[in-house]
Amino acid sequence: MRLARGSRLVVATHNPGKLAEMTALLSPYGIETVSAGALGLPEPEEIAEDFEGNARLKALAASRGAGLPALADDSGFCVAALGGAPGVVSARWAGPGRDFSLAMARVQSEMGHAADRRAWFVSVLCLARPDGECACFTGRVDGAVSFPPRGAHGFGYDPIFVPEGSGRTFGEMLPEEKEAISHRSRAFRAFAAACLSLP
Repeated sequence: MRLARGSRLVVATHNPGKLAEMTALLSPYGIETVSAGALGLPEPEEIAEDFEGNARLKALAASRGAGLPALADDSGFCVAALGGAPGVVSARWAGPGRDFSLAMARVQSEMGHAADRRAWFVSVLCLARPDGECACFTGRVDGAVSFPPRGAHGFGYDPIFVPEGSGRTFGEMLPEEKEAISHRSRAFRAFAAACLSLP
């Protein structure tokens, strides 16, 4: 399922930051983007039990609503000692105000003195067409939880995640450093190889 240069693509988000990130990634491939929010499309309820299911829900809803191909992302932070939580409800742990300092404090509280510090970020990108055709691409980066939070860069759980091979948290990395190894960039590279024409 490929997108030709000049194609118009709905980015299935109401988040301006996520739209800007996807637009920057897609622009070298000649893809024109518009957000689901700008088109006035409702956000579907994320009721799936995994990242792929939620990405698929969002992509299909946006694609069918707009009559255009749509790209959705579902991602989250997973902690081994918490059985993979917060996982698909990562954003909900931050509460209605999206306060991730509360979410990080909850991770620390629920982990207690657990010896297992393994953690990972997952991102799934789903490309959907109005006829229901879908293709999903997964990116994952493994590492460990570290407290207290460190760094002013990034967002979400970045200040408590140290990727494998680094002594710094995502929150301490410059955006371009994180982008080189992040779960979302890994998912995007797989998507680009399968669905986009070389710039």
